Amino acid sequence: MKTFLFICLLVVAAPVLAKSNLEKSGDIIHLLLPAAALGATLVIEDDYQGTWQLVKAGVVSRVAVEGLKYGIDKDRPDGSGDDSFPSGHTADSFAAATFIQQRYGWRWAIPAYIGATFVGYSRVQSDKHYAVDVLAGAAIGIISGLYFTEPYSGITISPTASSGHYGLSFSGTF
Repeated sequence: MKTFLFICLLVVAAPVLAKSNLEKSGDIIHLLLPAAALGATLVIEDDYQGTWQLVKAGVVSRVAVEGLKYGIDKDRPDGSGDDSFPSGHTADSFAAATFIQQRYGWRWAIPAYIGATFVGYSRVQSDKHYAVDVLAGAAIGIISGLYFTEPYSGITISPTASSGHYGLSFSGTF
């Protein structure tokens, strides 16, 4: 799966060299990340429980984004609409990357998080969102991915926060 994700990201990110293709590249990676996560659950890992977890994380993330877009009337930087906050592209991408990290570990997640970060960057640079829109979308995607995803096997590392204490949680199946 690592090789598959790396090749897909490399092929899709190649048009980034031309600034006019930046938004298009971000759009493609935005679709590629959830598709790669879904493909991993169905084909590579034969992980149907993971498929359901990915669907839940993605749907809840998208519902939260659309609810906030409906409730918060914020214009886009380029003036193309009043649905700037939060970034749906970024939420979708980070939900998929977090699913990959939680389910299969950091080895698989690093390229996914790089792709998700690129999607957020492309949204700001293309004047579709402000930085705060992208950060909010990333937070929604990460929280959704963390909430709905259980580890497939091995050891996972997750951030924790409780009563003013912050740290990392290590868990695994033996």
